[in-house]
Amino acid sequence: MKISVVYASPDRPVLLNCRVEEGCTVKQAIEQSGLLRYCTDIDLAKQKVGIFGKFTKLDNPLKEGDRVEIYQKITRVLDDDDDDDD
Repeated sequence: MKISVVYASPDRPVLLNCRVEEGCTVKQAIEQSGLLRYCTDIDLAKQKVGIFGKFTKLDNPLKEGDRVEIYQKITRVLDDDDDDDD
């Protein structure tokens, strides 16, 4: 079945279209896509993953057309002149 694996890497977004077996899990799809070889900063033990913007677990089975997403941790740094508290 056809699926996509996407990752918004700090350098540039990556989108890979892949073919996987029926019953393939999120983790298997990420591994089979080859993405981990190119984006060595990915740590599946720490980063959240999702399908079409909804968090999911690595052992979740995929369906035809799913888009697997690997998310970056969102951080916010406040500057001294941050005036968000108005």
